[in-house]
Amino acid sequence: MMVSTVAVVVATHNLAIGVIVGVIVAMVMFARRVAHFTQVVDVAHPDQDTRVYAVVGELFFASSNDLVHQFDYVGDPENVVIDMSQSHIWDASTVATLDAIQTRYAAKGKNVTIIGLNDASQERHQRLAGHLAGSH
Repeated sequence: MMVSTVAVVVATHNLAIGVIVGVIVAMVMFARRVAHFTQVVDVAHPDQDTRVYAVVGELFFASSNDLVHQFDYVGDPENVVIDMSQSHIWDASTVATLDAIQTRYAAKGKNVTIIGLNDASQERHQRLAGHLAGSH
């Protein structure tokens, strides 16, 4: 990161541009690093017709990209519960990802219930769900 900032300052002779580039590079590196902290865990459930997944971690544009690929759309039973009590929705891209997950399950004739959203995540999900064009 330091090399890119110095290179920009030398090339442009402008410290402000170098600082801006440095901040942007640091943000991208941070987002890439924390994107992999989100996990989807299969939770034991006594009902054979239901599978429960627990989503653990902060969900935002970088971490929600992989979320859609962590479910077994074909192998899961008729009912799927996604427990979000150990996560938080930070942006619209996560809501779009949850829409995409529900759409994939619906295409297989399966029902999805999302539970455990905290107040801020619940409000964001209710406001945006189903209204985001081009969901994954």
